[in-house]
Amino acid sequence: MQTENRKRDGESLAEVHQSVETNKRTGWRRILSFLGPAYLVSVGYMDPGNWATDLAGGSKFGYQLIWVLLMSNLIALLLQSLSSRLGIVRGLDLAQASKNTYPKWVNIPLFVLAQTAIIACDLAEIIGMAIGLQLLFDLPLLYGISITILDTFVLLFLMNKGMRKMEAFIVSMVFIVGLSFLVEMFIVEPSLVEIAKGFEPSVLSGEALYIAIGIIGATVMPHNLYLHSSLVQTRKFDRDSKGIKEALKFNFIDTAVALNLAFFVNAAILILAAAAFYKNGMHEVAEIQDAHKLLGNIFGNVAPTLFAIALIAAGQSSTVTGTLAGQIIMEGHLNLRIQPWLRRLLTRLLAIIPAFFTILYFGEDALGGLLILSQVVLSLQLGFAVIPLIHITSDKKHMKEFALKNWVKILAWTSALVIVILNVKLVIEEISLWAQSASSLLIYGLVVPVAVLIGFLLVFVFVYPLIKDQRVGSNVPHGNALAIGPIEHLAYRRIGISVDFSKNDLQTIRHGLLQGGKEAEYFIIHIVETAVANYHGTSAMDHETKKDADNLDAYCMNLQNLGYHATPCIGFGKPARSISELTKKNTLDLLVMGAHGHKGVKDLILGTTVNAVRHQVSIPVLIVR
Repeated sequence: MQTENRKRDGESLAEVHQSVETNKRTGWRRILSFLGPAYLVSVGYMDPGNWATDLAGGSKFGYQLIWVLLMSNLIALLLQSLSSRLGIVRGLDLAQASKNTYPKWVNIPLFVLAQTAIIACDLAEIIGMAIGLQLLFDLPLLYGISITILDTFVLLFLMNKGMRKMEAFIVSMVFIVGLSFLVEMFIVEPSLVEIAKGFEPSVLSGEALYIAIGIIGATVMPHNLYLHSSLVQTRKFDRDSKGIKEALKFNFIDTAVALNLAFFVNAAILILAAAAFYKNGMHEVAEIQDAHKLLGNIFGNVAPTLFAIALIAAGQSSTVTGTLAGQIIMEGHLNLRIQPWLRRLLTRLLAIIPAFFTILYFGEDALGGLLILSQVVLSLQLGFAVIPLIHITSDKKHMKEFALKNWVKILAWTSALVIVILNVKLVIEEISLWAQSASSLLIYGLVVPVAVLIGFLLVFVFVYPLIKDQRVGSNVPHGNALAIGPIEHLAYRRIGISVDFSKNDLQTIRHGLLQGGKEAEYFIIHIVETAVANYHGTSAMDHETKKDADNLDAYCMNLQNLGYHATPCIGFGKPARSISELTKKNTLDLLVMGAHGHKGVKDLILGTTVNAVRHQVSIPVLIVR
């Protein structure tokens, strides 16, 4: 079991890797067992950031930008199918594969850019959730933004319940969003003829280009490419050619259905804005709050209530998938694994800061513009995820028979080219506008050099795989297996055993004695954690300290009567620090510790001494359950 755990720790999203069995099912149940990953991905395509871009596009330009939504959805369908292909065929997520493809130094800026995209996405979820709470319960936005920190615990709960329950939660949120907009579509009664005209492509420039870029970024979200390549690995299937082909087919069905649902929701929002606002001469509805208010004025109470409920559901579901993507990106690019709750909290805090700053200095009315900006940031990062993805899935050496066909490569590179060209055009236009109003030193001394450096990085990301073979390195936050030679008998002479005077002590001491027998010297360690001990240290003389010292002496006397050499060692204050100090002071060869077995929220509240000690000592640590 221990070996299996170590193996699973090296996989993408190790907690749920291959946790959904497919081989034991037949017929339609087998198909259904593969469905789910794309629905988790699709929620990112209907988050509050999408709402802001769709509302702005519909209210300012009517039905004219529906073709941009369709194009974005087709590009997303293509790229997400490539992402799932990578995960199924190679068993790697996009971050892991990028680490193997590019030099080590490139992965640092790729991680920073990807993490920036996740923060931008999380910013949209925060604002959307806060606005939804305000619309339903009249809660001030600053309070609503603060409450969004609590969804960290929702993620912990869902991860502990397993992948299928997480998928069920997400799909239920998607269902609420879809149903809400289906009802609203009947209420606004849009013109089908004008909707059809909206699918005709038009030239984009100025504000239309800015909003179109935001729509593309909100639809073809970069972190979702990382996420999908990992989520498909939660399905367990035969790794032969037949099994892989079947998995690819079923996952494509999953992707097509989920993304078309996302397209319907986005199109419904844009059509709603066009029919309700553009047609009534309200061309400046870029704020979600304004849309909610105007819906109430035009259509009564039902539409705005459904609108607010759907907004909260979209924000809550998207924030879960953003957290999973953050875990994948950090582990893949940096070989760094930290606790999910801590990563979630850090990401959320980094997203909350600009939201607080915007409200405090520019007022609540500026949040709509911040929402659209967050989606433009997503679009600007797309090239750094899309280009590696196409390179990696085109590589015949590693993808073998499942490498992309030429016609798919042409479509993929065309999509990437469209995204990059539109982004370059937008950057040039925006810098030109800033140059007219901002300091020349700021523009030409900071903004332009940063833009040029990012441009060079994008070119490098494109060119490098063409001239260099992919490395076959470690894909995970660990090294490779080492050669094991003849094993000599290990004799531990100075063994530390930590105790806490609980029922676990008997097992801990027993395992410790088995390591050294009666020839070794044992140091029975206990740390006093009272407030007095934390403050006074070795001079603490409170009741608990005296009682703990007596208990420690009793353990040592008992062991001495059994023929063992035992010495009491008492420490004070922080357990991990004190245990590591006593370990070094007594030059121990081995440390034996008991584990309480609690996890999840209890770890968060009670702390985890064992893990902290492991990182502070340089000797073997035996953990006893």
